[in-house]
Amino acid sequence: MKFTKANIEKLQLPEPGKRLIIWDSETTGFGLRLTQGGKMYIAQGRVNGETRRVSLGKHGILTLDDARKEAKKTLAKMLSGTDPNFEKKRKKAATLTLQQVTESYLKARRELKANSRADIEKHLAHAFKDWANKPILKITRDLVLMKFKELTDRGPIQANQAFRNLRAILNYAMATYRTGDKPLLIENPVKILSDAKLWNTVRPRSGRIPTESIGAAWNVLQTMREYPGQTALSRTIADYTCFLLLTGARRNEAAQLTWDRVNLEQSWWYLPDPKNRNPVKLPLSHSAREILKARPKDSRWVFPAITGDTGHIGTCGAALTKINAILENKISAHDIRRTFRTIAGECQIELWRCKLLLNHKMSGDVTIQSYTETADLTYLSDEINKIAEWILHESIKARDSKKIVSMTSKGGNRK
Repeated sequence: MKFTKANIEKLQLPEPGKRLIIWDSETTGFGLRLTQGGKMYIAQGRVNGETRRVSLGKHGILTLDDARKEAKKTLAKMLSGTDPNFEKKRKKAATLTLQQVTESYLKARRELKANSRADIEKHLAHAFKDWANKPILKITRDLVLMKFKELTDRGPIQANQAFRNLRAILNYAMATYRTGDKPLLIENPVKILSDAKLWNTVRPRSGRIPTESIGAAWNVLQTMREYPGQTALSRTIADYTCFLLLTGARRNEAAQLTWDRVNLEQSWWYLPDPKNRNPVKLPLSHSAREILKARPKDSRWVFPAITGDTGHIGTCGAALTKINAILENKISAHDIRRTFRTIAGECQIELWRCKLLLNHKMSGDVTIQSYTETADLTYLSDEINKIAEWILHESIKARDSKKIVSMTSKGGNRK
């Protein structure tokens, strides 16, 4: 059909779900595609022996004359070997920003833990705030080097963590976004940190409650639990901290514990999706069970919060403040987990059994991976009770020592 404005205006749109293509009798390869959504100008030609069809714009928005001119330009490019669809994809890919790629990465990585997602979003919002809308193709090795030095000045640990997340996101972009048969990113710019050996050296943390102070620390927690007039929150914080010390649990895994994953009669608690991705049933010591028995059951959470969006407790800061008051060096919540490992050593519990109780990965140990029960650890109830009994014994020693000191201070030096 000869394309004129009048002829095109007369064309009726097809029924929903159907389409019709009409070609211009004057310009070969120039056409009009009709669907229920409207009339679209198109150009069709061959590039290196393969047919390519390109949308030019809607009739009414694009005039017939402009559409014909655009069709001729597009067809000329095809004749010279340029694929317009490929160029369109290439240009679109070249504008992909770090924000867009990060969102795509988080959507694709469904298995990521909530904490890992929050960590990635935090770094995008803070460490890489000025890069969020920058096309990833413009994140160069030099920019990485400058930004890494800047973040290192603020904190070497956070700098390492931020750029490891960025490296993972850009690796995803290299694998996912392609123009033709080539990756959009030829090289991950974060690679400069490995090539130049610039990653910050961070010593492994080794904080813990000193062995000789564990009994005193336990007594501090018991005072918090039993102090008259205390608030429900302070009792919860104390119970939560005791649970961490008695089980060696990770802070978040204990905080998010719900009553449907606790069996007080059979003395176990269950982690359906721990950090190592291996669901596990863990034993409860007699002491831990008694603490949980005494807790209110009016919430789905074992350690509920009074305020906040999560519903469960998020910190044991108040308990740590009181414990730190009797220690020379301050400890963190994760230091309690290391303290559990120390106590297990004092109880002469085999390392592999302690690792199981801590729910560590057992990679590299074929015997444990293939021949040891790692999903139901209730057979380690003797070990978990040894740890609890050791703590209670140390707490008695600490109380007795305090009494002796008190008597000495009143009656003078005694032999």
